Amino acid sequence: MSQELEFFATCPKGFEKLLSQELESLHIKKVRPLGGQVAFYGLLADAYRVCLWSRLASRVILVLDRIEAATSDTLYEELSHLAWEDHIGPRATIAVNAHGTNDQLRNTNFIAVRTKDAIVDRLAAKRGSRPMVNTLAPDVTIVVRISRNRATVGIDLAGEALFKRSLTGGRGPAREFAPLRLDYAAALLYLQAQTATSASGFSPDALLPALLFPGAGALAQEAAGMALDVAPGILRARWGMTGWAGHNDDVWQDLLAEADERAEKGQERQITLYAADSRPKAKEAVLYTLRAGSLKADVQFLAASELLKHAEHFTGVVADLSWTKEEPTLQGSAYATLGLFAGQASTLLTSDTNTDTVLRATPTQTLSVYVGNSIATIRSYPAANAEGADSSATNAPVSSSKPTSVPAGPTVMVNNQPVSVLVPASDQFAARLTKVAKQRAKWARKNDVSCYRVYDADLPDYAVSIDIYKGATKPTTWLQISEYAASKEIDPDLAKRRLLDVLALAPRILGVPSSNVNLRTRTRAKGGSQYSNEGSATDNSRKEMLLIDEGGLLFEVNFASRLDCGIFLDHRDTRAEIRELMKRAGTAKSFLNLFAYTGTATCYAADGDALHTTTVDLSKPSLEWAKRNMKRNGFGGEDHEFVQADVLSWITEMRHTKNRWNVIFCDVPTFSNSSRMKQSSFDVQRDHAELIIGISRLLTHGGVAIFSCNLRTFKPDVEKIERAGVVIEDITSKTIPEDFSRNQKIHHAYKISRKPRENG
Repeated sequence: MSQELEFFATCPKGFEKLLSQELESLHIKKVRPLGGQVAFYGLLADAYRVCLWSRLASRVILVLDRIEAATSDTLYEELSHLAWEDHIGPRATIAVNAHGTNDQLRNTNFIAVRTKDAIVDRLAAKRGSRPMVNTLAPDVTIVVRISRNRATVGIDLAGEALFKRSLTGGRGPAREFAPLRLDYAAALLYLQAQTATSASGFSPDALLPALLFPGAGALAQEAAGMALDVAPGILRARWGMTGWAGHNDDVWQDLLAEADERAEKGQERQITLYAADSRPKAKEAVLYTLRAGSLKADVQFLAASELLKHAEHFTGVVADLSWTKEEPTLQGSAYATLGLFAGQASTLLTSDTNTDTVLRATPTQTLSVYVGNSIATIRSYPAANAEGADSSATNAPVSSSKPTSVPAGPTVMVNNQPVSVLVPASDQFAARLTKVAKQRAKWARKNDVSCYRVYDADLPDYAVSIDIYKGATKPTTWLQISEYAASKEIDPDLAKRRLLDVLALAPRILGVPSSNVNLRTRTRAKGGSQYSNEGSATDNSRKEMLLIDEGGLLFEVNFASRLDCGIFLDHRDTRAEIRELMKRAGTAKSFLNLFAYTGTATCYAADGDALHTTTVDLSKPSLEWAKRNMKRNGFGGEDHEFVQADVLSWITEMRHTKNRWNVIFCDVPTFSNSSRMKQSSFDVQRDHAELIIGISRLLTHGGVAIFSCNLRTFKPDVEKIERAGVVIEDITSKTIPEDFSRNQKIHHAYKISRKPRENG
């Protein structure tokens, strides 16, 4: 086809002007941006060139006609008049993609079926045969777009979406990271080129930006491809135009040959990519992606602070921060890293506006986009010496505001390094944590404690607890940060900013990698758990099991697979007391652990010479965990039994047997409504008296039980309990460790025994 044809290239909403600029750089004329697409005119070779070289277009559609489509019958009739025999070969398969609706055509599936009917009926009448439908891999894809009472009908020349050009196919280390769509990566790089150099587009000869958090490698793939002059579609195996009857293969082969020649010449270039990403396996993912596409680049993967020393070799920074919404434990640290580059030209994909504060700048360009189903923005910031630049130039895609100076963003010095924060008062949190951490570390060394609480809402505005877990068998340290529920009077956005500052500062102050931080946010959840886990599931490397030491015993903890990590540190002294009670117990030396969780108390009892232990919990995974803890500490055999049962019902059953125990520990949940419980629910304040009485009936003569709960407002019904012949003694103050002393209501603990029988 040598005549001028009409086409449109689709794209994500917000990319229209950027795509228009890209098409113009490909020498496409008569370009007109529309909503979610860019119309253009040209020869077939022009459309093929867009398919092969565009990094922003999703699809390229050849417009066949615009027809009336007020009703189903009208649509069918109009489509029947089109010469489909000129576009669909005798053996070609077809598929129809329909978009848009109107008052009469309200379902896109119906529109697609009606379109298909018109096409196959036309071809049956012309040829005597009907084409087959193949929705997975059609030879020809017909596109119908309804707008009001009209329809635009065309042929999809691309086939599968053009942004689906991943080099790894989700394999290798790249699968550990949330993927960034390649058209989004290209948009970030195009906008950065405009922001940093005031150019209308990307120049292969210009310096590349540094890549922050390149993750799965999309930014590196696009940057290297641009710099090496490699057509983004050069490795694509299947195209929509090749099965179309109007396809000009000579033109297409000429374009492929030209692309091959340019790519071969581009390999002679020496390019260097500077990158920083502290997440495990990030470097491996980037290198794997580049190797998969034979993109030769010298990748300098450096710590962010080191990257700054090479600033003369790159033009600002490009960063994908969209993943931080799903990785809250790393979001604060990511902002702190970004803050090191304040004053540099920057283009970011982010889910909020906190980057304005971090970079101490106002963006000159913003694009509203979608990441999955969530709204995000691409934000471009000028270099500090470019604040007077004119942001109204016609080549700017979108200008949200002229660059203006803003007050310097707050920073906190940690180990002689500035850390950008979102709230100025966070310097007080940093000072408090630094002071307490030194004191707590000294206490821990003196008392041979390796896992302890270092901070517990010492400052009311920073209402979190921070626990340190040091590995016993390898030099690994984790932080568990638990956020307390903010009061209704606190602005949720302010609370979020404070939490992000905590997540940025705590790992640096305590010398723990940000990837080794687990976050829990306090909620009221079904089944009684008071926390919702926010730990990452994207990075599988964070699912590792850690062995810790407590009281000379080894315990397994895990910060990714469960709401709680496997041990409650506030019961450290309680467990030690259980060991001592067992040493003084009678000759039977039997121990019962109710609501046992991972059996840490059982291990202490066995270490206190318990000859027989019974561990009861409703959760099978918890019991398996308890078995591993016991076995790891050398306790096994038939004398140590594990019972999966509803604890309340099990106690009732045991009261009718002769089974009795010298020492019983019951750390009861505050609330539970598990569907596996025989009664409808359990509430510790409402039901504790009957439970304590039941436990007392399972004690041997002279036996002792410890009952505990973590309901802050708990008050035992002493009168009812004592009336049943049970002695209850509050031992809470004796069971709260030094590192939990700020919160005397972290748990309540009581010693339970039977009243001695009176003589005579």
